[in-house]
Amino acid sequence: MSDRSDVVIIGGGVIGLASALALIEAGRSVRVLEARTVGSGSSHGNCGTITPSHALPLAAPGTIGRAMRWLLTPDAPLYLKPRIDPSLWAWLARFASRCNLRDLRQAATAKAAILSFSRQALPAWLARYGIACEFAESGTDHLFRNAAAFAAFAEEARLLGDFGVASEEIDGAAYERSEPAVLPGVHGVIRFPGDASLRPDRYVAGLAHAVLERGGAIVEQCDVQRFVEDGDGFRVADGQREFHARDVLIATGAWSSPLAKSLGLASAQLGKALQPGKGYSITYDRPVLMPSHPLVLHERSVCVTAWGSGFRLGSTMEFSGYDSALNRRRLDALERGAREYLRDPVGPAKREEWFGWRPMTYDDLPIIGRVPGRDRLWLATGHGMLGVSMSTGTAQLVADLIAGRDPAIDPRPYAVERFA
Repeated sequence: MSDRSDVVIIGGGVIGLASALALIEAGRSVRVLEARTVGSGSSHGNCGTITPSHALPLAAPGTIGRAMRWLLTPDAPLYLKPRIDPSLWAWLARFASRCNLRDLRQAATAKAAILSFSRQALPAWLARYGIACEFAESGTDHLFRNAAAFAAFAEEARLLGDFGVASEEIDGAAYERSEPAVLPGVHGVIRFPGDASLRPDRYVAGLAHAVLERGGAIVEQCDVQRFVEDGDGFRVADGQREFHARDVLIATGAWSSPLAKSLGLASAQLGKALQPGKGYSITYDRPVLMPSHPLVLHERSVCVTAWGSGFRLGSTMEFSGYDSALNRRRLDALERGAREYLRDPVGPAKREEWFGWRPMTYDDLPIIGRVPGRDRLWLATGHGMLGVSMSTGTAQLVADLIAGRDPAIDPRPYAVERFA
């Protein structure tokens, strides 16, 4: 492949690679440029759940009260590292302004659309490209040990029904009889049967293989430093190499805003819309007693995913900028939470401790579409904790927009112009 392609994609995570594959299928030649190795960001260590059940936005009535109670507790599900950061506080103010029922319904409609499309498309997508990633149409179970918390979430589950997300309530005692992995004391369970799961690192590796197999190019250790628009497209370069393309897609997750700024591409919209939210996970060998479904240990905000090849505890949200320190307290909180619910809360051997940054928008919707004023420059970022869940829908929408086709998903809710 020459140094010229129809599309250069900056970012080799799940969104960049899925978009590359969809663009190749749309007849475009594609090159993916990745600053490190493919899938080395938040695509790697997340819990791998595919969750239309997460259609409600994080900005919701009651969120601010919960956040204030957790605000400065280092091992709480949400943690803000004390620091002077005007951009974070401005982001939080905009987030707070959306914690109302009207904005919730608007955001949930758009989230449900792309989540539902992605979930429905995923099985055929995996089969078509031969991606072996331990995919299971497993549903997810939200476990509660507290009656009041169960009742509150049951109301949210009923609201999700308005957006096409089915759920069912299960009595705690009945659940304990059917699920030997959990400890006694479960009050109740909300099951979302339409959810699914996969192993995310294997999914990303499968995407990369499919891109290469179909003639795409992937350049790792390519930290883009220069970006020039010329008459017939763009020249994109790191310190040593230069690549040419008609269109460029920025799909660098939590790094999208600083990258755009460093390249002189930053818009006011992107700069104020995104904040990095740091998440953690721990991966183990399989314990003896494995949950039969992915679990959310609700009061502790811990996600539990079990695959044939391993077992992972994950979640938490830390707003600490791009601080690259591994916060031991937050990892320990995952294990403490699991011990409250599970007979075998950890596996016999710990394989990986991980953290990574998610690209969080204050309205909890991704940013997909053209950069204002730049006809052939595109964005696919801001997927928060749902990049894997939204990957097939995002890829479809990106390919439709760049190829000039009628989009399968209404693109308007995801346009960056909404932050003007």
